[in-house]
Amino acid sequence: MSTLTIAIIVAFCVGYLFIALESMTKVNKAAVALLMFAACWTLFMVSPGSYIPGATGPALLSEVSDAIEHHLGSTSTTLFFLMGAMTIVEIVDQNGGFNWVRTAMSTRSKRTLLWRIAFMTFILSAILDNLTTSIVMIMILRKLVHDHKDRIVYASLVIIAANSGGAFSPIGDVTTIMLWNKGVITAAGVITEILVPSLVSMVVPALILQYSLRGELETAGDMPMKSDYEVLDFSSRQRKAVFLVGVGGLVLVPVFKAVTGLPPFVGILLVLGILWTTTELFYRNLHRGADREGTGKRVSNLLHNIDMSTILFFLGILMAVACLEEVGVLTALGQGLNTAFDGNHYAVTGIIGVLSSIVDNVPLVAGCMGMYPVTATGDMAVDGIFWQLLAYCAGVGGSMLIIGSAAGVVVMGLEKITFGWYMRHISWIAFVGYALGILSYWGLRTFVLTTPI
Repeated sequence: MSTLTIAIIVAFCVGYLFIALESMTKVNKAAVALLMFAACWTLFMVSPGSYIPGATGPALLSEVSDAIEHHLGSTSTTLFFLMGAMTIVEIVDQNGGFNWVRTAMSTRSKRTLLWRIAFMTFILSAILDNLTTSIVMIMILRKLVHDHKDRIVYASLVIIAANSGGAFSPIGDVTTIMLWNKGVITAAGVITEILVPSLVSMVVPALILQYSLRGELETAGDMPMKSDYEVLDFSSRQRKAVFLVGVGGLVLVPVFKAVTGLPPFVGILLVLGILWTTTELFYRNLHRGADREGTGKRVSNLLHNIDMSTILFFLGILMAVACLEEVGVLTALGQGLNTAFDGNHYAVTGIIGVLSSIVDNVPLVAGCMGMYPVTATGDMAVDGIFWQLLAYCAGVGGSMLIIGSAAGVVVMGLEKITFGWYMRHISWIAFVGYALGILSYWGLRTFVLTTPI
């Protein structure tokens, strides 16, 4: 390994360290990711001929430019998908599309509420994303559960259920979106073969946690949620239409890809375009005077609410990982892991899942996609054991620590759950569910689904 390659690895590792220590350094991880991206590729340009043999002068620069544009194009498909999905969810949320969820959850029994929360979170996170679903469910819990000690138990299950629900859906988690965009998993394959392990990883922790909840919920006076005070622009019928177009469109994106063969981001932008047009037609009949705030929820205004720092973080981290792929580090690492574990992909992906509870799962999955080539048959084929387990482990593994997923971090902040409390009371429960999910997948692939669907 050359000195230049080592320098690139060091630049990546230092950047990764600062991303992991964001809570201590107070420097946004997006800024660090962009610096890491630029540093890695700048070092690459010190001697690009070392990595792209057979070209010199302008031809070499053209090869480098082509390589960067190739990786940027691949990265952009994920970024545009995320931006479209985030915008659709924001439109539905701002127009009261999720208010029905609170009504569906209402019950006096603590244990009944636990199971309703678990399954609703599981289903919604497969359609939306685990971060948005977690925020919606915590807002609902604040309305229904007034005892903070009980609420943090429910909130912990929200983290587990959100991560589990996102793992079996091609649009439920950033990592599954990445794998689906890359073409290493299919929508039908990941849904049919990861659904049962994901359910196991959610149901087992719920079974254990239900014993910490007894009796009925306190009947304190109704504590209105923020949305109770908001004046919504649309009628009930129009809000239902927004919900059906937005969420229904998200569900049909995999169908669109299967029918047309176009990349998923085209489908998500189609849904956004239809939803945007629908809301514009609704707004056409609203009064637009200066005394009315209604037009503030138009899509053109809601675009300002999209978390661009998250998008830029993904851009930086994925392009930095692309540089490691170009210099051959990821291929060597993948071969080393295969040698160390004698080709046991259950062990390799299982460890990756545990690591995803400590560090961000996005670069882990991006790294794995660069480590291993897709093969025609075997574990590395499309919908092979390795890729499906990677989708499951990277998503569900993040539940083992509260800082291991976006859902965990946001719930930690909203409910003031400490790292220590979660680790003492929840981590082992999440691990049991995670391990049994892997075991159930092994059983399915060994005895039931012996070939990919």
